[in-house]
Amino acid sequence: MVKLIGAAMILFASTWIGFEIAGRLGKRTRLLREIKVALQSLEAEIVYSQKPLKAAADDLSGQLNRPLSEFFTQFSHILSSGGKSTKSAWSESLEQLAASSSLQKGELEVMKQFGETLGRHDLISQQKHIKLAMVHLEREETEAADRQQRYERMIKSIGFLCGLLVVIVLL
Repeated sequence: MVKLIGAAMILFASTWIGFEIAGRLGKRTRLLREIKVALQSLEAEIVYSQKPLKAAADDLSGQLNRPLSEFFTQFSHILSSGGKSTKSAWSESLEQLAASSSLQKGELEVMKQFGETLGRHDLISQQKHIKLAMVHLEREETEAADRQQRYERMIKSIGFLCGLLVVIVLL
């Protein structure tokens, strides 16, 4: 009886680990979609409403889900405290976003490059930079969705099968 309970626990734990790892692929795809929506909203706030960057970041932090809401809150806070450039405020906020999310090197590089142009150009040029960043993020999202579709089921199965292998070896 104890062996069966132990075997069930091992099988459950390994399957759960497989589902957790596979879930990260889905989180990355969703986060990329949310970033694109955030950039579209930022474009609307800056170009059409002509709000200052700090006010636009405040508005976005209230509209978005975690971790992007925290990213824009941090960005707004750094801008309002003064002493740092827009580029360094964006970069510092991006570092915290990278630590708390499933973003990978490609997406972070696109966001970093976008941050270097943020607040440095007139409205038309800024709008072009936002659209360029969105094109790059679209490519990253397509790649992430493809990777999710290709590997998600396999990772879940591997988690279950590894647990089954451990149970068979131990019994």
